Amino acid sequence: METNLYVGNLPPDATAEDLRAAFGHFGTVLHARVAIDRATGLGWGYGFVEMECGAGEAARALNGTTLRGHTLTVREATTAGA
Repeated sequence: METNLYVGNLPPDATAEDLRAAFGHFGTVLHARVAIDRATGLGWGYGFVEMECGAGEAARALNGTTLRGHTLTVREATTAGA
């Protein structure tokens, strides 16, 4: 069963590959994306990682860790209005 994780407080230059590298240690990453400001090309500070397995372990292990000086917030993504 796939699980979608929210990753907050990313540095502005974070990439989907950064997320794949970090989360890939815990299981199969199906998709990783970082929200990007089209005008500047810099990240908005958050992204999402969809994992086939290992999402719970990844969230527990990576929540509160740092990426280039930014303390990450990692939790299961929720759907607005659900």
